[in-house]
Amino acid sequence: MGDGTGSGASGYGAVGARYEGRGPDGSIPGAYPPDGLRPLYLGTYTSGPGAGTGIGLAAYDPDTGAISSAGTLTGVENPSYLALHPNGRTLYAVDEQEDGRVTAIATGGAGTGGPTVLGSRGTGGAAPTHLSVHPGGRWLLSANYTSGSVAVHPIEPSGALGRRTDLVTHAAPPPGPGRSGPHAHQVVISPDRGHVLAVDLGNDTVYSYRLDTSAGTLTEVARTTTRPGAGPRHLTFHPSGTFAYLANELDNTVVVCAYDPGTGRLTPGEPLSTGTTGTARSFPAQFVVTDDGAFAYLANRGHNSLTRYAIESSGAALRLLDTVPVGGDWPRQLSLSPAGDLLFAANQRSNSVTVFRVDRATGELRPMGDPFASPVAACALPL
Repeated sequence: MGDGTGSGASGYGAVGARYEGRGPDGSIPGAYPPDGLRPLYLGTYTSGPGAGTGIGLAAYDPDTGAISSAGTLTGVENPSYLALHPNGRTLYAVDEQEDGRVTAIATGGAGTGGPTVLGSRGTGGAAPTHLSVHPGGRWLLSANYTSGSVAVHPIEPSGALGRRTDLVTHAAPPPGPGRSGPHAHQVVISPDRGHVLAVDLGNDTVYSYRLDTSAGTLTEVARTTTRPGAGPRHLTFHPSGTFAYLANELDNTVVVCAYDPGTGRLTPGEPLSTGTTGTARSFPAQFVVTDDGAFAYLANRGHNSLTRYAIESSGAALRLLDTVPVGGDWPRQLSLSPAGDLLFAANQRSNSVTVFRVDRATGELRPMGDPFASPVAACALPL
């Protein structure tokens, strides 16, 4: 698949993109969010039953967790995952479709007219489901799920995206049991910035790459294979940078992995329980870890719960504490507020976002108000 460009002053653009709606207090676009509230971006799907029309714009009260709508940014197809540039001025979205793309959006500010689509670039693969901005702010990495590949795009000073500089495909090892090929589900940068790790559900493997930050190319340096049939989906690092927690979608387990910053290699431990019980199948989706490294939370689709773990031994161990209902159906993604005291769950099948207060001392979760309606909620990104 090509890099696909359209019209626009910088050689590409999005046709028909526009901001719709007013701020939660009735203010004009560009005044979002009102004083005292914080921005919340919502990824969704624009195709299929109950689909939305673009990226949801919302605001949340950091004291109460209450969410209010601020409109929609249209012009992005299936923006199911979102990530922010380190400078906060640009938002990036996957376009999860057969001809995969990634889109850059200027977040805007008061008096700017609101968020604006800067343009999109082809990922060279199909159905991108995850992306990460390199901490240096110069490169965007995306994972193409259906085609099992990882793409690299340069980020221009404006926040817009340049032409793709690399594409690596996970051609080996062979696919796991019952799977037809590789399925790259996540791409994440290690805390030491030394490696890019790609989690592939299709062939039960986590790949470690070095990113050439001058050329924007990836070189594989290590490969970690999980148990056959595990279906690794998402990896989240402990703040120490020497351990990470892997959610295995297909066998309903989690694994603590030791990470070697020198080689980029992961060493997985024994599979651990997600705390889900009953006859219904459950599919872990994603971990989040508190910034002090004391607790981890796991989203369980099917069981529709959040598992709370205590992190022990400086990150080397997870101790299961409990599970609590998520208050929605099929929690696809979790995120913590910048202050770390609110947890947001995007519940894909119930078209909702639920919010929990995090007790910083005990890690306990307390639901905050009613679920917020959001069509096919796939990602919640609080700022």
